[in-house]
Amino acid sequence: MSTVTVTDESFEKDVLQADKPVLVDFWAEWCGPCKQIAPALEQISEELADHVTVAKVNIEDSPTTPSRYGVRGIPTMMLFRGGQMASMKVGAMPKAKILEWLNEAGVHQPA
Repeated sequence: MSTVTVTDESFEKDVLQADKPVLVDFWAEWCGPCKQIAPALEQISEELADHVTVAKVNIEDSPTTPSRYGVRGIPTMMLFRGGQMASMKVGAMPKAKILEWLNEAGVHQPA
């Protein structure tokens, strides 16, 4: 499963009411580092499809949600579980670091 586009309108249903953890990537078209991590997030969404949903929120199109969660810089990645933010990372990082963060937050990779 590839990444899912989430908007202010769909955030509650797609993220807060999701039945598995959701990694939300807050990004914008003009953000170079956001574009750098996009391929890694696509790969993670495929590799960990049974364990986590990777969602993308464009802060230009949907400004309410990032404001509600205090997003100050992008890219910001937040992991939501059971309707609550469980963990957050700000800034671009390589795929291995994203996977390490997810693992530490309790999203385990298939063996």
